[in-house]
Amino acid sequence: MKLNDLRDNPGARKKRMTVGRGIGSGKGKTSGRGVKGQKARTGVSIRGFEGGQMPLHRRMPKRGFNNIFAKEYAELNLGRLQQAIDAGRIDAKKPITDETLVQAGVVAKSRDGVRLLGKGELKAKVELTVAGASKSAIAAVEKAGGKVTVTTPAKEKAAA
Repeated sequence: MKLNDLRDNPGARKKRMTVGRGIGSGKGKTSGRGVKGQKARTGVSIRGFEGGQMPLHRRMPKRGFNNIFAKEYAELNLGRLQQAIDAGRIDAKKPITDETLVQAGVVAKSRDGVRLLGKGELKAKVELTVAGASKSAIAAVEKAGGKVTVTTPAKEKAAA
């Protein structure tokens, strides 16, 4: 292989189409756009337009809403936490917080806090401080001899 032998793969570079350069080129006069009209002009985008008829996306009824006060938690399963402890990224003897988990790369961003979920099994005795935790996760941590501190208060049930 020499430098003067270097070539692009066949089909890697495509020549630009020459348009509007006479009838003999095959793409003269209207440049492949058909005849006159809105679509022959430049800068046209009529995606949802249905010729004046009410478009489908406006005929459909609206449903649901977005709760702007909803909390978005970073989810962490017990199995993932155990993997990080086994790999030596987290010290099980020290208390584990949101910042510890982000620095170890176990969760990408803490968002509104970390919520501990019970999938997988935990063998290490750990002391966790998290924004939320499922009942199964708390039970599994306590079974392993650890402790979970939940910082967010639990929702009160509405009086019926």
